[in-house]
Formats: sequence, structure tokens, C-alpha cells
Amino acid sequence: MTPERFKDRIVRHLAKQGYQPQKEPGLARELGIADEEHGDFREAVKALMKTGRIVMGSASALTLPDPARRIVGQFRANPRGFGFLIPDTPNTHGDLFVPPGQTGGALTGDTVAARVLKRGKRDGRMMYEGRIVEIIERGQSRFVGELCRELKRWFVRPDGNTLHVPIFVGDPGAKGARAGDQVVVEIVEYPEENRDARGVIAKILGKRGEPGVDTQSIVYQYQLPLEFPASVTKEAARVVAKYDAEEEARDRDDLRDLTIITIDPDTARDFDDAISITKCARGRLELGVHIADVAHFVKPGSKLDTEARERANSCYFPRLVIPMLPEVLSNGVCSLQEKVPRLAKSAFITYDAKGRRVSTRFANTVIHSAKRLTYDQATKILEGKVGRIPKKAVDLVGQMDSLARTIQKRRLADGSLVLDLPEVEIVFDDEVRPIGVEPEDRAFSHTIIEMFMVEANEVVAELLTELKVPSLRRAHAPPDESSTQPLNRFLRALDLPPVDGMDRRALQPLLDRVKGRPESFAVNLAILRSMERAVYEPSSVGHFALASEDYTHFTSPIRRYPDLTVHRLLDAYLRNTLKTRGRHANVPTVTECQDLGIHCSKNERRAEAAERELKQIYILRLLEKHVGDEFDGIITGVANFGVFIQLPEYLVEGLVRFTDMADDWWEVDSDAGCVIGQRTGKRLKIGDVVRVTIAAINLADRKLDLTLAEDSPSKKKKGAATSRPSAKRRRGGKRSGKKTPAKKPKPKR
Repeated sequence: MTPERFKDRIVRHLAKQGYQPQKEPGLARELGIADEEHGDFREAVKALMKTGRIVMGSASALTLPDPARRIVGQFRANPRGFGFLIPDTPNTHGDLFVPPGQTGGALTGDTVAARVLKRGKRDGRMMYEGRIVEIIERGQSRFVGELCRELKRWFVRPDGNTLHVPIFVGDPGAKGARAGDQVVVEIVEYPEENRDARGVIAKILGKRGEPGVDTQSIVYQYQLPLEFPASVTKEAARVVAKYDAEEEARDRDDLRDLTIITIDPDTARDFDDAISITKCARGRLELGVHIADVAHFVKPGSKLDTEARERANSCYFPRLVIPMLPEVLSNGVCSLQEKVPRLAKSAFITYDAKGRRVSTRFANTVIHSAKRLTYDQATKILEGKVGRIPKKAVDLVGQMDSLARTIQKRRLADGSLVLDLPEVEIVFDDEVRPIGVEPEDRAFSHTIIEMFMVEANEVVAELLTELKVPSLRRAHAPPDESSTQPLNRFLRALDLPPVDGMDRRALQPLLDRVKGRPESFAVNLAILRSMERAVYEPSSVGHFALASEDYTHFTSPIRRYPDLTVHRLLDAYLRNTLKTRGRHANVPTVTECQDLGIHCSKNERRAEAAERELKQIYILRLLEKHVGDEFDGIITGVANFGVFIQLPEYLVEGLVRFTDMADDWWEVDSDAGCVIGQRTGKRLKIGDVVRVTIAAINLADRKLDLTLAEDSPSKKKKGAATSRPSAKRRRGGKRSGKKTPAKKPKPKR
């Protein structure tokens, strides 16, 4: 253990909005620092103070420094003209508000410098605002949108929430573009207060709404890499050509006679994990988790490695996968395909009858998958519908089910959380047009694999801790006490008991209590938002949601670069070649791990956002056919401009604006999670089931506009709905919160 593991956690905690300055012992209590860790914690505090990242204020309380006169950070714009600057170096004030007219033409994602101005005190605290004085680096120069023509002027209406003004273009005829085409436009002049945005068309993606165009739009919008450089594909071909399974098997444990199977989605092509179970003495079982040995093929510093590191992960879209590795590796020699010899890194875990780990061991192996099963096939086997599946595979699935349930019972008893956030799977026709949705498959066969992957990730992390080598961890820091304040306000609004200090053992009974109720999704989402986001970093903070003290990612090296780095360390351990210093060092430094973790976490968020936005586009396209139709909805949040409502059938959220609600003055009570009509006395509360009408779909802005069914145009009385900006209303309400052909693998935690 080192002080480094606490530094970022301390700074993040002090930067939280609800943080009240604490002395060192109080801060340690809030962060849940164990007694044996106090020495390292104090050293971390001293180091942060020495570098000026934190300061000691009155009464020896620790806080972040006041904002400097000039702040550099990333800008996030709001469609209404204002924005926020997220500082590179956290300060006591947090994000800096930039009012309309002071943004200097900055767009979301730009790196900017701002002059900090005092706005006066509120509740005894000095408030600040910023004025953008320099755009240091543009975050984006290419945008995607629809080509339009109005009043003899051609412009592109950008998609998404980065740029909220049209980009005017010259004669698009030179590119053969027509009105209604989806295009990529390169900015020539960024918009300013008295100047329009101007650009040139760089690429025509096709007619807006045509099959494949939405996917291509997201790829370009998020600047995702598509084709591999020729030098990378050539190197991959050379690596594959040199591969000789029989020769490599000589230096490995040969498990080809062991019954091993894979279970994956039916559309998966890259199989990076396989399972075996062996009976041992005294009723014990040895679980074998066999992971594709990507490290054997992708060497540090090679062209393959450099490209994989830059990509950091694979992206999964319908009928399109953007892989981290060329397909000759990801879908070829690295994939644990049925009935072919494959190289693996294997973790063996022995369990007693109560699912407690007795021992672990690791090995470089060569395996032979006896059967490739889909989750649906595994579920049918467990239901007794074995079909023509070989008996050895059927028996193994039964053993896996029994062991996974025992492990799950143990993990739940240890405090592991199970959030109930269902998803839908989009159904497409043969031309990849969305035609419907289905609830995702939530059978226990998915949980079987998840339990085994979590266990493997955990034991590898424990080994790395024992070896005392820096490595990338999958860190999910425990929430601090300030996180419980907004969550408990939300819970009180639903007449649910508050939670004490984000204790996992208090949260799971709460989740069980709301399961199946209308407010379940909103409660689960509120708890998720109250927790830290899992990231890649070298700090051994464990994984809060999994109740794990040591955790890493080991099980998906085909599609996640952090897993590949862990495989390399495990390989060096198995070959007894771990070297931390000198010219031949193969262990990264803490700083190298920190930098790589930031890069991988950023790319992971980018991929998730792209996948999520494309799914939202497809759902909105489905709902375009239902404008004017009524649906049941569940209120999930209230704000000072309207009510958020989720359509459970599609798991998409829309907004009912006060201006579209029945003639009344609407008071927002964010503490109670409701809005109240002053004239009618009508009360709408989070968790209420209401009937809504789809009023409009705004695909460019990714928005769904709803009205209450009783207020739909055919039923609405004359006169526009109104809302009175009361004091509470002005303060604002807080928001609480055929199948897809290329399905992303289930998260392996």
C-alpha cells in the first residue's frame, strides 16, 4: 500500500458539492479509511498540501484552494447560451458558471481559459462566474448533421448536443449533396456572437434515415476509428502466419482433454472466456476460467500494441463492431472457438461447499473448447431441453449453475449490490431498420458467467497486490457521506426510508423493497448516480458495488486494453521474469498506470456514449411512427420546466413541459419530488403512473416531447397552459433521476 492510492480519492471528495471542510481525522472517517491505512492516508494529505492541491483553512480544516484568477479546463455548453467550465485542477468552488454572452464562442469539449469574477455571496459563501478569454484547443472540428436549404441558403443542422447553431456551407452541388442528406462537415469558421458558423462538406453519408446512415453518423460524430492502418494489418497477418499451436503447447499446461465450454450471445464472434469445473477431494470444486491469451500475439511496443492502446476498447453497434484488434486476431486465433486448440491464461479457483475460495493458481495453457453455447441454449439446458447438446457439456452447465448460485449467495451476503436497470433490445428487419423492441434476456445463464468473471478478476487483483507491482485496477471508490444527502431527499420524496452512509447492506434491502414497483427504475438510477463511476487507475481502492477489496479487469483482453496489460504482468509472473527496474523492466510505474488509466477510462466513456446514443436514435425512429399515440408512463423526475416521464415499453425518457400542461400554475416541490397544480390541486409525483401522448420527436437533439393524454391537442381546452415561477420553482427541481445483430458482450464488471 502506498499514499498514492489515496490522493485522487481525497481531491475528488473535497471537490464534491456537499463537502463540509473537515480536519484530517474527520476526513478519514468520511472516506472510510481503516486504522491500518491511516499512516499512508496522512502521507497523502501532506503530499497534496505540499503541492498546493489542497489547503488547510480555519480550524485546521482541509479544503481545496480558492479559484485562481485564471482557470483552464473543459467547457460544456448549454443550448440556452450559458455553460460551465470544468477545471483541470479542482478548486473549492467546483465547476465555473459562464453566463450568456461570456462564452467567447466556446463549444462543448473545447479546452478554454477563463477569467474568474466574483458574483457576491450566497448563504455566506462567495460565488464566482467566468468569462472565456481564450480557446486553447478545439475539442471537435468535424460535425455530423442533415443538409438543409432555406431562403436560398444551404446549412447543416448538427446532431447531438455539442453545437446548437447551424453550420452554413457553400454550394454543396460540388460534392453531389442534396437536401436531406446526412453529411460530415468540416468547420472553417467557428460561430461567434455576431458571426455564423461556416464549413465545407467533407463526406456524404447517405440519405438521412436510410439503413446504416445512423451508425455511420455516430461513428463520425464520436470520431471513432474504423479501418486499421495497413502497417497494423500486415503485422497482424505476420503474427498469425507464424503461429503454431502445437509448438506453443510444449511450454504450456495442456488442457485439451478437459471439458471446457464457452457461453456467449448468439451473435458474438470473439470468444475470450471459457469455463471448466473439476471435482476435487472433500466435495470441493475447482473452477477454471480460461481467457484468450492475447498477450502472446500482441507484444509491447509493436504496431499492433500501439494501435490497440490508442483504441483502448472495442465498440459494438448493430451489424458493426469496431474492434480493438484486427479481426484475424479478435475473431481468429485469439478467439476461443469450438474444437480448435487455443492459447489461454487460466485462473483456477477451488471452492468449498459454501462457495468460499480455498485456493487459487494460475497457468499458461492450451485449451480445446468442447462446445460453443449461446445464453439461450444454456438456459434451455437448465430447463431440461438439452436437444443434441453433448452430455459432457450438459453436465458442465448444470455444475456451473449450481456453483454460480452458491457464489452469488456468498457475494450477496458480503454486501455485493444488484442494481435492477433493465434494458431493451432493438429488433431489426433484414435491412437493419428498427421494427420493434424486446426486453433483454435476463436469464440466470448470464449471471453464471458474470459470477465466474468477477471471481477471476478478483483473484488476479489479489495476486498483483501480493506481488506489490503497479497495475491498472478497475476502481469503484466507495461513496462518501455527501452522496447520501441528495439520495435521501429523493427517497423521502418516495416515502422510502433513508440510507445511512451508503452502506451496501442498507441499500440492497431498499432495492429489494422497490423491485417490481413503478418507481423501481428511478430508485435504482438514483442509487447508481449517487455512486462514483468505476474507472481504470492504479489505486487499490477496490470495487464498492461488488464488495471487493481488490479488483481488476482480466477477462476480456480481446476488447479491453487494460485487461491486456494485466495479462502481461501475469505472464511475467508465470515465467518468473517480473522486473521493476532497469532497461528490461516489464512492470509499469504508477505514473504510467495513471496516464494509461485516464486514457482508457476516457475511451470507455466515449464508446459507451456512442453505443447509448445510437440505441436512443433507433428508439426515437421507432416512436416517430407513434406520434399522437398514447402510452403508459412513469414519472422519474421533476424540474423547474417540466416533468420527466419514462415509457417502460421502450425504456426511453421524455419530457412534459409545463407550457404543454393543462391550464394551471404549477409549483415544483423538488424535496417532495412532485409538482402541484395551484388551481386544480392536482399532484404529480415521482413513481406515479400516467397516461401520456407522444407529441413530437426531435431526432437531431435526441429528444422526446410528451404531453399528458388528457392535455393532448384533441382534448386540450382553449388557452395555453401556464406555469407560475414561484420561489421554489425558480430555484428549480432536481432530476432524479430480429434482435440487435452485433450485440455487445455482457459487462464482466
